[in-house]
Amino acid sequence: MTKKRQGEPWMSAAGYGRQLPQFCVNLIVRDVPRSISFYSTVLDASVHYFDADFAAIRVLGQELMLHADHTYDGHPWYGSLSDDSDRGLGAEMRLFGIDPDAVEARAREAGATVVVPAADKAHGWREVMIADPDGYLWAAGQAN
Repeated sequence: MTKKRQGEPWMSAAGYGRQLPQFCVNLIVRDVPRSISFYSTVLDASVHYFDADFAAIRVLGQELMLHADHTYDGHPWYGSLSDDSDRGLGAEMRLFGIDPDAVEARAREAGATVVVPAADKAHGWREVMIADPDGYLWAAGQAN
């Protein structure tokens, strides 16, 4: 695994791994700092730690990890990660309990992609669908 990090991380990989919840999401991204900008600005994520290789963040109380493509250079996916196509087609991350109109406004201000503008939906949510810089889809909303 290629590492671009300078210095030591905030804690050991084993230490972090042992404290993860039973379910969390790990997204493979092209550029961790660029993704951190999106998640902290648009989704109001709190950032535990990030460097060029890895980030540990929390979105609405849920742990989320970001790993840079280059850290997967020994993984069977690496060849597919090298193309410019959007990631995560067929998966949708849903955040319940966040103002979709505010998320949409922050996304537009940050130059992020608004896939579906905020609207009231038949399933009882007002939601917006946005894409992160790598194309991962996020539906953010609240009960209407």
